[in-house]
Amino acid sequence: MMTITAAIVGGTGYTGVELLRLLAGHPQVALQVITSRAQAGQPVSAVYPNLRGHVDLAFSNPDPETLAGCDVVFFATPNGTAMEMAPALIERGVRVIDLGADFRIRDLGVWSHWYGMAHACPELAAEAVYGLPEYGREAIRKARLVANPGCYPTAVQLGFLPLLEARLVATDALIADAKSGASGAGRVPKPHTLLCEAGENFHAYGAPGHRHLPEIRQGLERAAAQPVGLTFVPHLVPMIRGIHATLYGRLRDPAVDLQAVYEQRFADEPFVDVLPPGSHPETRSVRGSNMVRIAVHRPEGGDMALVLAVEDNLVKGAAGQAVQNMNLMLGLPETLGLEGISVLP
Repeated sequence: MMTITAAIVGGTGYTGVELLRLLAGHPQVALQVITSRAQAGQPVSAVYPNLRGHVDLAFSNPDPETLAGCDVVFFATPNGTAMEMAPALIERGVRVIDLGADFRIRDLGVWSHWYGMAHACPELAAEAVYGLPEYGREAIRKARLVANPGCYPTAVQLGFLPLLEARLVATDALIADAKSGASGAGRVPKPHTLLCEAGENFHAYGAPGHRHLPEIRQGLERAAAQPVGLTFVPHLVPMIRGIHATLYGRLRDPAVDLQAVYEQRFADEPFVDVLPPGSHPETRSVRGSNMVRIAVHRPEGGDMALVLAVEDNLVKGAAGQAVQNMNLMLGLPETLGLEGISVLP
């Protein structure tokens, strides 16, 4: 049985620890190194006690030679880090999966506008494959560099894909109303994610424009093969994990059987669950899993398609999808290491 050697650059954030959790339980992965400049020398289990007995490594400073000796390197780092380090690794034959945003947006002028810096390696940005398996599985299998999708973009794109691919909705006024738990903001303390600020509170943010908007629009336009008008408004809800996206699109033909369209589109997708008619998916039903659950409605039998999609923002919205991409890139069964059942209550 083949063993994959893996490294994580930036292992102390929430996506980093999710990667550690998933890779530690992966039957064909051997974790070689987890880097963190701030925690260098500290045992992983001292920072994340849930990994005691499962991950015996200590955090270390990033060493290019050590990283180059691995089969795959995951970047769970702030935006701007992977694009500086990835070129040298790829030249050495290492597969790279970036959980940040460095390679997600094809138009680097747009990327620079939203992320506030010039791109360090345009040639790799042009080569990078966007890692949404339900849309680009075959390209991912051949990729040297995968741009792991963002959390909101995963839920919104999967929810809209069947409508756009089949040309079932008008594309000029799509709406994505999405909510996320506080872990989506990362582990670095911020006033708006403090318990006294986020608890018993609910609010929108980024309404004038959010950096995930161009990533979502890019994916929807690829699926629709034409320009897409999209209004995207994210919200912070007082919970730790989970994303709930409520999506609206006006049907060209109100008589279409939406349930059948979604069931057929995702029939062979191991991590997309289309719920029975009339369902309302809950974020707790996907907590800790790589599953997206989707329900479709046509309120009052009208011409509006209403799609509800839920995911765990740290798993299918980040680390789980990265492992799914790794499996594809390295010729492993796509679901390997990701069969865990959601945690309830």
